[in-house]
Formats: sequence, structure tokens, C-alpha cells
Amino acid sequence: MLELTKENFEKEVTESKGLVVVDFWSDSCDRCLEIMPDVKELAEKYADSAKFAKLNIKGNRRLAIGQKVLGLPSIVFYQDGEKVEHLSGDDLEVEDIEKTLKEML
Repeated sequence: MLELTKENFEKEVTESKGLVVVDFWSDSCDRCLEIMPDVKELAEKYADSAKFAKLNIKGNRRLAIGQKVLGLPSIVFYQDGEKVEHLSGDDLEVEDIEKTLKEML
């Protein structure tokens, strides 16, 4: 998974063609850390269909807020640079992410 920062976010996400899935997370978010291995598995499984990236909001809080990410964990889907779906919350499951991913492909 690609590691995003405020320096490369625009190039890798908003200027990117195709589907980009961004995992917004934080070290202090237990649920984020719980689902991260499953999200990495999805990234490998769908590597040919979508670009997967993650953004640690620590040090990138303004960027997260600018993307209207106000809760964690958050998985945001971008199609050709446009935000098209946003999944969030403590009850977020990897099955929800995969279902949305399949709908986008």
C-alpha cells in the first residue's frame, strides 16, 4: 500500500485516473489498527483493479479535514480524482469495504 502525505496526496489521489482507495488512520485508533491487515489483503487481492493507499492523519490533520474525514477509521473511494464514497466508524468491517469496492469496479 502506498503511504500518502500532504506532499503526494494530490498527485496520487486527486490527479489519478481510475479507482483509488484511501485508508485514513491513526496510531491512536484501535479499530484502524485492527482492520489494517485486512485492508492490506484487499489491496493485494485487487491490486490490478484499484490503487490502495493509506494516510496517517497524524501530521496530516488539515488534509483529512479537507477531505471531510472527521472520524476514524475512514475508507474513502476516489474515481478519477473525485470522492465517490466514504465508509467510516467503529463498526466498519472489511466485508463492507470489499462490497463497496466490487460495486465500484
